[in-house]
Amino acid sequence: MSVALVLGMLLFVLPHWFSSLAPAVRDRFKARYGERAFKGVYALVSWLGLAIIIYVYWQTRGNGEVLYVPAEGMRHATMGLATLGMIVLASSHGKSHIRLWLQNPMSVGVALWSVGHLLSVGKPAVVAFYAALLLVAVVDIAASMARGKRPDFEPTWRSDIIGVIAGLVVTALLVLLFHPYVLGVTVAR
Repeated sequence: MSVALVLGMLLFVLPHWFSSLAPAVRDRFKARYGERAFKGVYALVSWLGLAIIIYVYWQTRGNGEVLYVPAEGMRHATMGLATLGMIVLASSHGKSHIRLWLQNPMSVGVALWSVGHLLSVGKPAVVAFYAALLLVAVVDIAASMARGKRPDFEPTWRSDIIGVIAGLVVTALLVLLFHPYVLGVTVAR
């Protein structure tokens, strides 16, 4: 694994872990410099890490290097997990039963999406990207549970329906447009 890839992972993961694992320090930073400054630094460092990971992916995507060869049929598992992940992610914004039940649907959705991709792609940059996302998600879920962070609202079925539809639409866009035309990867065979 290249130094650039490790650097990208660290720049992406560390701000997320800082926010999850050191909320008191995070809040002091916000109080001292303001929320906009905190969000700006957080976003800048995270996006820089993501940009490095994407750059390494584009540089290495055709070189044939793999960390592991996925088992046959893992694309189907990936489609199921990624679709479920997108539905859960989309349900994290409204007052859905899904959000109330999962408590931390954004991180659960990211974890499902990441695990799905780790099952079917063994290229180093892709593994690094999804491993970094999975690490962020798992730490956030654990930290939220440890702090007793729970959503508190009256759920509506309308929010669930919107979340499911939005998740399916995003999945369709990723499968039909993003993967083949941006990444050059055909998902469905």
